[in-house]
Amino acid sequence: EALTLAVLLYPALRGLALQLHSALTGSYVPGTHSMALIGCLNEQIAKDIARAIMDKKLAASVNILPTSSALSFWKGELEESTEILLLVKTRTSKIGELSNYVRSIHPFEIPEIISLPIDQGNPLYLKWIGENVPRD
Repeated sequence: EALTLAVLLYPALRGLALQLHSALTGSYVPGTHSMALIGCLNEQIAKDIARAIMDKKLAASVNILPTSSALSFWKGELEESTEILLLVKTRTSKIGELSNYVRSIHPFEIPEIISLPIDQGNPLYLKWIGENVPRD
């Protein structure tokens, strides 16, 4: 039973240990922040969604990348389109809220919202993300 409990608690204990280490040493805990990618139909929709994300303080920064070609399967058919991609920098703990909010305002039936944890980066920039996105 003790072994089972230790195995079940390992992720939580590891997370706490990493946070304590980070607080004591000032080092970055990999995965504390994430970058979300959100596909948009056009530049106006991308700007509207980016501004809405920023107004809700769900991100420290949103880049709006230029138009790109996209191929995807939709309802069994190969679709070819153009899209604008948003790169959203935020806390990993905000990804669920960000995803829910974007789905509520995005015109696509199934919007592309994918997040990737940030493993490493400029420590000052990562600190800046944390300072500009409120904790839960």
